[in-house]
Amino acid sequence: MATILNIETSTDVCSVALTGEGQVLDHRENYEGQTHATLLSQYVKEMLDYARSRDLAIDAVAVSIGPGSYTGLRIGLSEAKGLAFGLQVPLIGVNTLQLLTVSTMFNHFIDEDKVLYVPMIDARRMEVYTAAYNPALEAVLEPQAMILDEHSFEALFEQGYHLVFMGNGSDKARQVLTRGGATFVEGIKPVAVDMMALAEKAWRENSFIDVAYSTPLYLKEFQATKPKNPILGLNSCEN
Repeated sequence: MATILNIETSTDVCSVALTGEGQVLDHRENYEGQTHATLLSQYVKEMLDYARSRDLAIDAVAVSIGPGSYTGLRIGLSEAKGLAFGLQVPLIGVNTLQLLTVSTMFNHFIDEDKVLYVPMIDARRMEVYTAAYNPALEAVLEPQAMILDEHSFEALFEQGYHLVFMGNGSDKARQVLTRGGATFVEGIKPVAVDMMALAEKAWRENSFIDVAYSTPLYLKEFQATKPKNPILGLNSCEN
């Protein structure tokens, strides 16, 4: 199996993991938020030091490509591109919504028929980035930005699906979806240690992204917001 350096910065968690032989060899995580720019490079260096100390060659770099925080995704992908180029290894892009889904499937047994996994990443106000996947990780609802209301996912409920919601946007769904047929799994966050299965699958299938030209999966266009203090004359970034 390949030795892969995994990077995840799509939300407020900054995490890096070194995986190989079907296991996590070493990893670093920080849940304090807004630490990507200061911690990511150090975490990567520690993973590389670990690999060198054990004469392990890095076979690929994997990075969570979104959707998620605009700033976090840019930081993570830039770091991953630089690593892949410097190490002369392929770059793997991992969909963050699939990552949340896989983490839930691996860690929680859902005893329901016709189950769909619905990962959600907060996109401010009542909007989320979401999709719906069956247990084979096939998209029944393609990744999209969605403004939630009481009618969201109505067609899937009417088809008899049991929906399993997770991610930092799922609390919004809990507020508006009052009907039965839904399970809410708490505490699921996208982290690098959970990227292993998806990254190794991509490696086996030679499914790589372009080191030079790949971009994050934003799902909606970047928008600048007005500064709170107009005297500053500077725009701030959403997410």
